[in-house]
Amino acid sequence: MIRVLLADDHPVVRQGLAAMLGTEADLLVVGEASSGPQAEALAAALHPDIVLMDLRMPGGSGVESIERLTAAGLPCRVIVLTTYETDGDILRAVEAGAAGYLLKDVARNELVDAIRAAARGETVLAPSVAARLVAHLRTDRRQPRLSDRETAVLRLVADGCTNADIGGRLFIGESTVKTHLLRTFTKLGVTDRTAAVTCAMRLGLL
Repeated sequence: MIRVLLADDHPVVRQGLAAMLGTEADLLVVGEASSGPQAEALAAALHPDIVLMDLRMPGGSGVESIERLTAAGLPCRVIVLTTYETDGDILRAVEAGAAGYLLKDVARNELVDAIRAAARGETVLAPSVAARLVAHLRTDRRQPRLSDRETAVLRLVADGCTNADIGGRLFIGESTVKTHLLRTFTKLGVTDRTAAVTCAMRLGLL
């Protein structure tokens, strides 16, 4: 029996997945989480074999949760199940330790097969995701990499937030926000906020 934990902030998505997987004799949904921190806590308590993880949830990104689950040495393997397929999202998830990356328009049988494959230790990628990953690795091995925090800060900059606003939302000091921005400017080779956002979008980092 393959034990599965569902992590998605939309109840209807979790209910649909639970109903779908519940018809498979070898799959058992052992828990549901609506946020990254809750998924981490349930994974530690329930010891699932597979975690189906959305990327954008309250309390932090799915990538941050994947990093913490990997660092904790838990036996579960994480499959990202999301609507997002930017190069930045894909790379960060894979680097964090994700065993798979699927999109929410995946067919039922493909999802079930992917869960079984991941439980066997295989890596499962949506075809479009695999193509983007390979293309990225072939065309630009020297592309700058932003940390999750730098990316979070830059996303809020793109939304028009001031440094004070960003500090309040991320619960960090304004000086820390400035430090993250300066590091981002250096990595991207730019000198201001607007250029940083434009460059990050062009490179697929946002």
